[in-house]
Amino acid sequence: MHPRSFSHIGITVPNLHQAVEFYHDVMGWYVIMPPSTVKKESDTAIGQMCIDVFGDDWETFEIAHLSTSDGIGIELFSFPQTEDRKPEFNPFATGLFHFCVQDPDIEALVEKIVAHGGKQRMPIREYYPGEKPYKMVYVEDPFGVVFEIYTHSYELTYSSGAYQG
Repeated sequence: MHPRSFSHIGITVPNLHQAVEFYHDVMGWYVIMPPSTVKKESDTAIGQMCIDVFGDDWETFEIAHLSTSDGIGIELFSFPQTEDRKPEFNPFATGLFHFCVQDPDIEALVEKIVAHGGKQRMPIREYYPGEKPYKMVYVEDPFGVVFEIYTHSYELTYSSGAYQG
């Protein structure tokens, strides 16, 4: 048995072009495929795949692909029927709750997110006050998608003995 790597995450937004701009300008993610339109058509591979995934209740949608510095894909979707309202924040419901990014300058990234229409959901907190310099915070993008920021890697944050001050 071996651990699987993380490939990408798909996020639906009401305005694809604004989302690409936010994630490129604020997060610094690479645009690897600019916004394009996908049509419901069973005679193309992408069209048939999307029919398989989304069913028959759609005609077109927009999609863009971005990538983080470590190669994780961000697949952004915008459907004509997507409502321009923020999703309900409900961490107690089954399903995806948030994703997390890492930046050692957590304060500057939070300021940039807020300056570009996002929101800081809580104060920046230390995981191990006085012991380790690891910090975290929850934020949201301008569309209400909640995500977390860590200053250090997941492995360092949760492994004992990873930091010896």
